[in-house]
Amino acid sequence: MSFATNIQNLATRIATEFKAVRTLVNGNAGDLSGLTTTAKANLVAAINEVKAAVSAASGIDDGATSTGSTWSSSKIQQTLTAAIDGILNGVPSALDTLQELAAALGNDANFSGTVTTALGNRVRFDAAQTLTAPQQAQACANIGVGDPATNFVTTFEAGLA
Repeated sequence: MSFATNIQNLATRIATEFKAVRTLVNGNAGDLSGLTTTAKANLVAAINEVKAAVSAASGIDDGATSTGSTWSSSKIQQTLTAAIDGILNGVPSALDTLQELAAALGNDANFSGTVTTALGNRVRFDAAQTLTAPQQAQACANIGVGDPATNFVTTFEAGLA
């Protein structure tokens, strides 16, 4: 049974019990002998007895671990807070929502593809690459070695002579 169903059942049960008590009290001019509770001498005690019966019938059990039981709202809040804290695991407050994470990643739905492409556009020093002429020119300019068409050995030897 879902939490919403249990709440609806609880509200219906409380309303039914209070309506019955109201009818008995108003209909008998204050005579409480017709109440189905064991506390007939005191209306407050009778209402508390009904409340206890409704709470027991609602199935709320904060100690339960099975899926067939229902927790109180405070237990649900405590459990959700613990789960959120576990997920966040000390994340800085500037990155603790999905919106903040998305903004930090440039709201790029294809972030992994963008990063992979950017990494592929780097000049490697650990492996050979096939670069187009414009890519070679840009790479040489970026590392400050000039024109890739220049034969550096010939240029260097000419400078020594």
